Amino acid sequence: MKLIILEHYGQASEWAAKYIRNRIIQFNPGPNKYFTLGLPTGSTPLGCYRKLIEYCKNGDLSFKYVKTFNMDEYVGLPRDHPESYHSFMWNNFFKHIDIDPENTHILDGNAADLQAECDAFEEKIKAAGGIELFVGGIGPDGHIAFNEPGSSLVSRTRVKTLAMDTILANARFFDGDLSKVPTMALTVGVGTVMDAREVMILITGAHKAFALYKAIEEGINHMWTVSAFQQHPRTVFVCDEDATLELKVKTVKYFQGLMLVHNKLVDPLYSMKETGTERSQGKKPYSD
Repeated sequence: MKLIILEHYGQASEWAAKYIRNRIIQFNPGPNKYFTLGLPTGSTPLGCYRKLIEYCKNGDLSFKYVKTFNMDEYVGLPRDHPESYHSFMWNNFFKHIDIDPENTHILDGNAADLQAECDAFEEKIKAAGGIELFVGGIGPDGHIAFNEPGSSLVSRTRVKTLAMDTILANARFFDGDLSKVPTMALTVGVGTVMDAREVMILITGAHKAFALYKAIEEGINHMWTVSAFQQHPRTVFVCDEDATLELKVKTVKYFQGLMLVHNKLVDPLYSMKETGTERSQGKKPYSD
């Protein structure tokens, strides 16, 4: 497990975007070899998405041969509702990059048979060859996607009842009116994310500090579902200094001491403007 500690949110977002950029380019996707990327919603990934949009517009990165799978969607919220995750992804990311809409996959919270929709989503991931890199964020209670406290750590994509803490946290997006906030969602399971070949979790802000402490320094616990990723062979936590406030000083110093090595994951920073030969001659990003 890697813990990447940057000074502030902007730096954490840029590091994450550089990492995604390098992973896609080094994968060398093409018509018969798509890079599969799992994506989150929420405020945390917005900075990362802005940097990826910038890379795409500069010609340094392309999503032409990338397939995406989003983590979750509300049940019963119209797709064109401004707070649906379909709207969120299109307005904040997809419409600004060169991805084929048919290669974007978001759960349908208005499907006639919700569990069938969840099962079909799992099959689509399998048909795409699995997720190469799943990017996620967490809530202050340590939930990833909508896998609320108490969720099974081997759970699959399913219908989930939202915890009151999550409903309260999301009320700000619905004019503070709790009656407008959906109480159910479709979500990938912890096991679904664990199946990805690599997982990167973005954690920023002091309000996420206790959750990061539970994820890093304490044991695996279904009441803090993000802790499950201690068991994943390739997990990268990317955080800012505010998110480390609950960690022991020696833990922070240990991971800060590794940053010179871990920064080799994003330096050199590759570009699709380079030829394949130029990329192959450069050093590959470090990975342990």
